[in-house]
Amino acid sequence: MTINKQGIVLLYSILSHRYWRLTILSLISVLLAGCNEPIERSHLEQIKQRDTLVIGTLYSPASYFNSDLTSSELEKNLTQRFAAQLDVELEVVASADLPKLFKMLDDNKIDILATGLSVTDQRRSAMRFGPPYYQITQQLVYKQGKKRPRDLSQLTGNLTVIAGSSHLETLKQLKLKNPDLTWHTTTEFNPDQLLAQLIQGKIDYTIADSTVLARNRRLYPDISLAMTVSEPQSLAWAVSNHTDDSLYGEIIDFFGQIQSDGTMVQLEEKYFGHVQRFDYVDTRAFIRAITTTLPKYQLSFELNADTIHWLKLAATAYQESHWDPAARSPTGVRGLMMLTRATAKQVGIANRLDPEQSIQGGARYLQQLLHRMPDTLEQDQKFWFALAAYNIGMGHLMDARKLARRLNKNPDSWASIKHILPLLEKSKYYKKTRHGFARGREAAHYVDNIRRYYETLKAMNIASVISPEILAQAAKEDSMVINTTVSSGVISPLQSTTSY
Repeated sequence: MTINKQGIVLLYSILSHRYWRLTILSLISVLLAGCNEPIERSHLEQIKQRDTLVIGTLYSPASYFNSDLTSSELEKNLTQRFAAQLDVELEVVASADLPKLFKMLDDNKIDILATGLSVTDQRRSAMRFGPPYYQITQQLVYKQGKKRPRDLSQLTGNLTVIAGSSHLETLKQLKLKNPDLTWHTTTEFNPDQLLAQLIQGKIDYTIADSTVLARNRRLYPDISLAMTVSEPQSLAWAVSNHTDDSLYGEIIDFFGQIQSDGTMVQLEEKYFGHVQRFDYVDTRAFIRAITTTLPKYQLSFELNADTIHWLKLAATAYQESHWDPAARSPTGVRGLMMLTRATAKQVGIANRLDPEQSIQGGARYLQQLLHRMPDTLEQDQKFWFALAAYNIGMGHLMDARKLARRLNKNPDSWASIKHILPLLEKSKYYKKTRHGFARGREAAHYVDNIRRYYETLKAMNIASVISPEILAQAAKEDSMVINTTVSSGVISPLQSTTSY
């Protein structure tokens, strides 16, 4: 820029005048002060700056992070994945008081409300919802032994729901056609705890989401379904209406990604795929057997489980024989783990009807199958694939994986394979496989049953029966076996540090 002589003279005369000099200096000061004001950061930038994503839930942090016993498992998995995607820590703010959580969201004290929240018209006016990730129905439940109400006019006791819940909104709508309908609300209990109150006889009825009911019936089979009281509703995360779109956009991208890459389907199968089928008699019998029969064999399950969680081994044994050491089938399998003669010989078992040997043999065989599973399988799915092979044979499982590829399904996803296995019963499919016909539907149900038994065993919080003395003796015996094996020049394929 070129300034001529006249311009310089004019500028000098202006600056020489006290009024203009003070005015210009004041303007410069204002501009400089404005430059020092902090720039307002977006909601997402604030989260990354504090390195923490704060979510609200009805479940306590202890159960949310450290337990698989609540109905928040899917939410826990999703929020942990989302926090990892943002590369921040996850903080849980818990309260059984849902209206309090709503206010905390509105006041920007939590970033996301992620607690199996149903999307309703009333809630849409107060908050923004992310993409729906699952659908539920609301179900009126009561305790087995009480007369089942066929309609709302037959309710004869205390109906309690969570304050601020979608269940309360449903009841208000139902009351328009049922003016005598009454209820109580609570801010003391989360959904699982409210069902426990029902079982303890402290309330007569409540309303539960279908997913919450399905998961709790594994532990409380006496929870009975009276009627469904809503149309299907979507579950979604909620964010405040008072924040910008930065976090909201990330949530949309996150769910779009896990929907498109198949992750969401796998998570649905992991948490809900095995709980939809419910057998009241079988569940009651299983819970009774945990008390009366399992203690006889628990030590053997624990000592022989190796890298398999002993509860999974116990669940498999119950599916096989209902923990009956003398069990036998017309096909020739026998014992607590229902081993064939050939399998028993392969794993070094002399007497299939001896419970200790049977558990030892079944555990060894499962370990062998786990080591034969492809490395492409995710760690938390390998055991379910191995169980399918335990039931149907490794060859038929491999046939199912090949068939999945031909049908453009994911051969490494149990969610896909459980739907492919029944096709091995249809000639148009099994005729093109190497190993032919197989009872694939039975194998899929077999795995689902074991998963349900395992979930129930986890929920029972069964303490270990292994004392330090027993552990020391077992370690000594294991050391002797390993030394003998190594000295003979043979390395056992079962030596592994991976847990299943």
